[in-house]
Amino acid sequence: MSHVSDTFEGARAKAARREKVFQVINRASGWLSVLGLGFVVPLVKIAAGDNVSEQLGALKRVLLVPLAGIMVFLAVWAVLAPKVQTSLGAIPGPVAVLDQAGALFADHAAERRKAADFYARQDARNAALIAQGKGDQVKVRAYTGRPTYVDQIFTSLITVGLGFFIGTLIAIPVGIACGLSQTFNGAINPLIQIFKPVSPLAWLPIVTMVVSAVYLNPSDLLPKSMVISAVTVTLCSLWPTIINTALGVASIDKDLVNVGKVLQLSTFTTIRKLVLPSALPLIFTGLRLSLGVGWMVLIAAEMLAQNPGLGKFVWDEFQNGSSSSLARIMVAVFTIGIIGFALDRLMYALQSAFTFSSNR
Repeated sequence: MSHVSDTFEGARAKAARREKVFQVINRASGWLSVLGLGFVVPLVKIAAGDNVSEQLGALKRVLLVPLAGIMVFLAVWAVLAPKVQTSLGAIPGPVAVLDQAGALFADHAAERRKAADFYARQDARNAALIAQGKGDQVKVRAYTGRPTYVDQIFTSLITVGLGFFIGTLIAIPVGIACGLSQTFNGAINPLIQIFKPVSPLAWLPIVTMVVSAVYLNPSDLLPKSMVISAVTVTLCSLWPTIINTALGVASIDKDLVNVGKVLQLSTFTTIRKLVLPSALPLIFTGLRLSLGVGWMVLIAAEMLAQNPGLGKFVWDEFQNGSSSSLARIMVAVFTIGIIGFALDRLMYALQSAFTFSSNR
């Protein structure tokens, strides 16, 4: 009897542990899906002892089907690319593009080694001067090698981040004001409808002239070219955030606003405690749209204004006209797409985190 009781208790403890494991997996599955790693969940559940056939079906849906689509695309690309002849030769296939991606990152590594050697020689020279009592002759110079492909990626990311940040600081307060006041919304809405469709091609020369006239003493950390691109991103990307914020604020439960009036809350407290938590999902939807628009606008602005970044890299390769230029441009195209996807996932993760915390 005791043996049967021990067996029963062991089985119950095992079932409880299994249930806790699946609770942890289910809690993590939401975040994994947000980050684009939803395919990990079926694999973990299979490892934890869940129904294999059911999880294989889920794995097929979230991993195998997308992989099949990618493989078909690569196969069609590899077959058709050599048949399209351009002035620079045939369209490069997946292998040629992958080779050029490796070459670009190898160039980056070589340039970083040159920079490290430069600073090592400079440090040795300065140390020798100090040892000889010639400290007044010590000079510290920055390495001025050419920007690599990876450097241009980071330049574009910093620029779009700056433009998006400025746009967010403008768009959210304006959107809240539009949502709370029909009078303000009526005054600002015509301007939104006029400026929202304006192309970055039209904004760029205006921004260039204004920034050149106002920003007279540019710093090394914030060069004029970066400011021009960032302001262009701001002007083209803030509209989705304004519109979605206004919609989110205008659609909140009117009883919440009335509660704020009854409690005689200040405007700032009403917005912080009542308005923002209710409007947060739509605000983040606007931010995600704005970031996507800003990333696309940035590439065009860099290309046209010849400002450092991925856009300039694409234009330089187009002008270069070498046998590897097409493949390098396609590397940039895939890089732009992958970064755009990653930025969207990042904003979605922030939206999930803030929405979850505001609903607790």
